[in-house]
Amino acid sequence: MSSCVPDGKLMTEIYGGIRASLDWRPGNLKCEGMPRPNGAGARLRFSGPAMIGDAKRQLAFILGLPDLQRGLTGDELPTNVTVIEEDAGRFFSSRDTTTCWTDIDRQEKAPPGSDGLRQDEYLISGVLYCVAPLAELHGNASLRFSDLRFVGRLNW
Repeated sequence: MSSCVPDGKLMTEIYGGIRASLDWRPGNLKCEGMPRPNGAGARLRFSGPAMIGDAKRQLAFILGLPDLQRGLTGDELPTNVTVIEEDAGRFFSSRDTTTCWTDIDRQEKAPPGSDGLRQDEYLISGVLYCVAPLAELHGNASLRFSDLRFVGRLNW
């Protein structure tokens, strides 16, 4: 299932409309990153399994970082966050970039012959945090999560 980098990860605790403890690693993590439309920063996507109640579900986190630039790190980058419970068709979103921020502590171009990355990709890592819950788009639930730590790939 893995399509992430060898040290890829996503770790957080989710509360509210979804309750789950996530510690995704290369064996159960998919990750990808690409430029946002019109070159406005980048979009990162992480997905993996979660036990929600008695059911195993597939969750996806999509982070939109309009101010992220190729090869640069940064603190408190405004971030739009969407969480999708894929099996149930539920969507939660911050709706804009005013309540969530990301600290990018590493964005490095893949060295020649690096395991799991193509030469045109970057290894990226950071921490996402939000000061308000993400609202369910077609329902009345919301969710919160503790600081979300990640390591993934970004193909500029």
